[in-house]
Amino acid sequence: MKSNLLKKKLVNYQQTYGCWVTLAHPLIPEILAHAGFDWLAVDMEHTSIDLNDLLPLIISIEANGMTPLVRVGENNPNLIKRIMDAGAYGVIVANVCSLKEASAAVSAVKYPPLGTRGVGLYRAQGYGKEFDEYLEWVKEESVVVVQIEHIDAVKQIDEIFSVPGIDAYIIGPYDLSGSLKKPGKFDDPEVKDAIETIIQAGKKHNIAAGFHSVSSNPSEAYERQQQGFTFLAFSTDAILLGDSSILAMTKLKALK
Repeated sequence: MKSNLLKKKLVNYQQTYGCWVTLAHPLIPEILAHAGFDWLAVDMEHTSIDLNDLLPLIISIEANGMTPLVRVGENNPNLIKRIMDAGAYGVIVANVCSLKEASAAVSAVKYPPLGTRGVGLYRAQGYGKEFDEYLEWVKEESVVVVQIEHIDAVKQIDEIFSVPGIDAYIIGPYDLSGSLKKPGKFDDPEVKDAIETIIQAGKKHNIAAGFHSVSSNPSEAYERQQQGFTFLAFSTDAILLGDSSILAMTKLKALK
C-alpha cells in the first residue's frame, strides 16, 4: 500500500496546500498538479459530483502525486465507506457540531475495533488481494478531517477535538460567519473570536489546523498561513479558472 504523505505532514504540523475540486473531469487534477498542491479535496457537498464521477477523480489525483480527499456533505457511514473503498485517502466531514458527530465520522472510516466500517473488497483493498495490507493502512494512514463551520460546534469545540482519530480540522468561514448571522463578514469581531476559539482548542488538543481560503488571492491564503493554518485549502478549481481568465482578458483588452 502507498504511504500517505499528507498524514505524516499533519502529524508533524508541516505546511500543506490543497484545493477544492468542484468540476467532475479527471483532467482537472492533472492540470492542478502542475501548481504543486499536496492534496485535492473532491467536493461532494456543494457540487453535482456524485459517486459515478468520483472514481476517475480519485485515480487522477493519486496518479498525479497528490493525496485524494473527499468532502462529504452528510455524516453518512454508508457514503463514507463507499468513498474509502473507492480509494480515497481520507474524508472531510462537513458541519461537525458535537462529540457524537465527530465520533461517527472516525467510526465510519475505521474498521473494528477502532470503528464500525463494514468490510468490502473493492479498489482500495486491491479487489481482495491486499485486504490485510489495507487493514493496517486504514489504521495508520487514513485521514479524518472535521469541518468546523457553525457556532454550535465552537461551543462544543473541546469535546469535538477530544475524539481520538481526528487528524485535522478545517474551518468553513462562510458557513461559520453565516451561523452568526454575518455571512462573509470575516473581519467582524464575533467571527474572529469564534475562529480564535477554534485555533486555541486545536493547539490544546494537538490537532492540525485547517482553513479554506476561498479567494484566489494568494495574499489572503498567506494571512491564514501566518495564523498557523498548516492544512490550507487554497480556492477552488472553478474560481482559479474564472479569476485567471478574467484577469488575462482584462489585460489583453487593455493593450493598445
